[in-house]
Amino acid sequence: MTFSASKPCPICRKPRSETFHPFCSQRCKDRDLARWFSDSYALPGAPADPETLASEDWREQD
Repeated sequence: MTFSASKPCPICRKPRSETFHPFCSQRCKDRDLARWFSDSYALPGAPADPETLASEDWREQD
């Protein structure tokens, strides 16, 4: 795998670290993970209906 130090850290824009790639530090790596846990990142699309999801039986779809 190649390491590209030319792109900055996606969180703080400092130079990337090979150890914490693609981030510059453990702190930025943890901040990114916290954003995933808090639903700060989302994919575009129609909102899911929780009742529909709960009533579906996923085992029958296989």
